[in-house]
Amino acid sequence: MSEYQILHEITPLQGKDGIYIVERHKKEFDYPVHRHECAELNFVENAAGARRIVGDSNEVIGDFDLALITSFDLEHAWEQGTCHSDDIREITIQFDFGMGEGSFFDHTPFRSIYNMLQRAKKGLAFPKNDIAKVYDKLDTIAKLQDPFRATMQLIEILHSLSLSEKAYTLATTSYAKVKVQDDSKRVLKVKEYINNNYQHEIKLEDVAALANMSRTSFSRFFRQHTGRTLSDYITDIRMGYATRMLVDTEESISEICFLCGYNNMSNFNRTFRRLKGCTPGEYRAQYKKIKVLI
Repeated sequence: MSEYQILHEITPLQGKDGIYIVERHKKEFDYPVHRHECAELNFVENAAGARRIVGDSNEVIGDFDLALITSFDLEHAWEQGTCHSDDIREITIQFDFGMGEGSFFDHTPFRSIYNMLQRAKKGLAFPKNDIAKVYDKLDTIAKLQDPFRATMQLIEILHSLSLSEKAYTLATTSYAKVKVQDDSKRVLKVKEYINNNYQHEIKLEDVAALANMSRTSFSRFFRQHTGRTLSDYITDIRMGYATRMLVDTEESISEICFLCGYNNMSNFNRTFRRLKGCTPGEYRAQYKKIKVLI
């Protein structure tokens, strides 16, 4: 089975470098879908109509866009879309301070940043109000000549963003290959069961039994804990795997449909269009257009 490969960017960070900052002014987005072995905070200004692609998330951006991506395996890109600006401004900050347990940010003063970096493994987008709070620091960080001052300014930016109540994740859990986690042991057990059995029919009574609860009590408990119904959660997991296979493999769409737990194409196509805004075939074609084959 052949696979489409994502461009693996060689980051300018070398050796003991901790931070790399570049500011660009351009007329178009021409860099393909890529991934790299460092975290990235990317700010885009004056590019309304462009598309931000992070994993299986594909959104049209406004005049300001700010996204944080901390997974080394999560591909991303900004595509021209309907943007006609003659002066797109982009500030890219790549950094590598470690993000796991025992790392620089895994200490009490940086707890909110650490939690944000974990969420950003699926990509994290910030609304305009949050961007406004850090705009002045973003605006000047590329002009700082002292790496120490630039690093301190980045930490201030990250701290401010980590307090956001409106930031939202982009890629689905299964697409981003993020380990299933949860504070509740019962919910974690159910999530792991779904992740291991999404290809098959999953019945409410079976997952309720895993949690040792009645169907009604479990449905209420799961929604209170996750903010979603069990059905919506299962669909989210299946769509993540489906989009991953559309991107990474040449499996037929009908085969992907059945591999993801759907027993008929019409239901799969209808659900995919509702959630992704296009058909599976259109999604695959769109992704291949901006992907580099290596």
